[in-house]
Amino acid sequence: MADRPLTLMAVHAHPDDEASGTGGVLARYAAEGIRTVLVTCTDGGCGDGPGGAKPGEPGHDPAAVAVLRRQELEASCEVLKVSHLEMLDYADSGMMGWPNNDAPGSFWATPVAEGAARLAELLRHYQPDVVVTYDENGFYGHPDHIQANRITTAALELTGQTPKLYWTTAPRSRMRQFGEVLRESGVDWPEPDPEEAATMPQIGLPDEEITTWVDTAEFGSQKYDALAAHASQGENIFFLRMGKERFTELMGVETFLRVQDPTGAPVPENDLFAGLR
Repeated sequence: MADRPLTLMAVHAHPDDEASGTGGVLARYAAEGIRTVLVTCTDGGCGDGPGGAKPGEPGHDPAAVAVLRRQELEASCEVLKVSHLEMLDYADSGMMGWPNNDAPGSFWATPVAEGAARLAELLRHYQPDVVVTYDENGFYGHPDHIQANRITTAALELTGQTPKLYWTTAPRSRMRQFGEVLRESGVDWPEPDPEEAATMPQIGLPDEEITTWVDTAEFGSQKYDALAAHASQGENIFFLRMGKERFTELMGVETFLRVQDPTGAPVPENDLFAGLR
């Protein structure tokens, strides 16, 4: 490792995912001198347009939305001190069941082998020591998140590389607390229906199954500012409505499930680079 820096690669689906899911670790490890590489798979063209216009509504131009979201992504990366931004630039697939899922060029419609080959080129170039992406359900079932998991898994197989591999997650003990705070902040966040919850895939993991708890409290302000850089999507970034002080108080730890580790570092751990330094 002496001939190259320790490297973290985060593989995300859309502009703004880097901040909401891994803003804390990107900022923390950049501050520690670790090279941080962000791979964003889609152009974000299914995001909100001017005035909150949704895809298919008047005033929503996917190409223009993608241009704006690229600018916002670059601003977020500057806040988080991301070393390298790589864009795969697939078309945003929208939510599961949207017509965009099957549109030519959409990320969801792209063969896994094709996306994996492109990501494999980046893996060979950067040789990351740690890779972070989503779990097999894309954390909450978003098709582009699921596809990011699939191409990351396939790309690692193609290259034969064995970095420490993590999936982002959240402790279920905190999910109810997040809902309570959002409602206090004026967000129309529904109370969970017990019957519906019993039939839907649960988000996050029980606390005891989470392998990695990284303290990012010192970088909460950066994470908030990185999210705020995605101003065009403010209607959907609920956490911004908490205000910076409450946000940094609640979002001071980022959690992960470690799914591959050649170092054998014991768990639970508090550092994605445990066993590497």
